[in-house]
Amino acid sequence: MKELKAYIHRNRAADVVRALRLADFEHFTLVDVKQVMQTLEAREQEYSTEFGARVQTEVKLELVCKAEQLQEAIRLITENAKTGQEDSGCIYVSNISERYMI
Repeated sequence: MKELKAYIHRNRAADVVRALRLADFEHFTLVDVKQVMQTLEAREQEYSTEFGARVQTEVKLELVCKAEQLQEAIRLITENAKTGQEDSGCIYVSNISERYMI
């Protein structure tokens, strides 16, 4: 199994979710996160007094899927998360060696 962590712009999250659900990816998590990073547009950042830095709010999507579903998940996220900017986010992939049901 594979785990994807995708960091995407908040305004693209709904399109990514819709595309994943249409392709029968139903079990994933979305979390608002604050990233300390250089953005292409200053209007995307805000100063956080909590962190003492300029931050950008993005969405972290976490998805676990079968290895044979990986490329389709990457394609759907990539196509639907694009903003038209040079840097629209990123995707990290990890191996999952075990799963235990609760």
